[in-house]
Amino acid sequence: MVPVTCAVILNGHKILVTQRSEKMKLPLKWEFPGGKLHEGETEEECILRELKEELAIHVRIIMRLTPSQFNYGTFTIYLIPFLVEYESGTIQIAEHREAKWLTKEELIHLDWASADIPILNELLQSTYV
Repeated sequence: MVPVTCAVILNGHKILVTQRSEKMKLPLKWEFPGGKLHEGETEEECILRELKEELAIHVRIIMRLTPSQFNYGTFTIYLIPFLVEYESGTIQIAEHREAKWLTKEELIHLDWASADIPILNELLQSTYV
């Protein structure tokens, strides 16, 4: 099982989502950005590092959300989500194809990676945004 952190990044009434590139596993699927947990790293350290490396942004962690587990057949992901608030930085995409700021209502129209769907559903039913 691969432990991975991800972030629901809030900026006012918008949420940042990223689209996986054609070269990545699960090509062109949308996801909440993040990445693999390194040995000896806390979940919080991981999400802050990943957002800085992948998007060149800094955030403030608000809270941990409910983790999601999904078996993709060749690998199983344990996705650890955080609700975070955008603080600074200009988005620079390092690995993804695209990044978009969307409203909560716009999120349902995307083709999501399966592991992210429970997190999306928690967000849609919440009052976070």
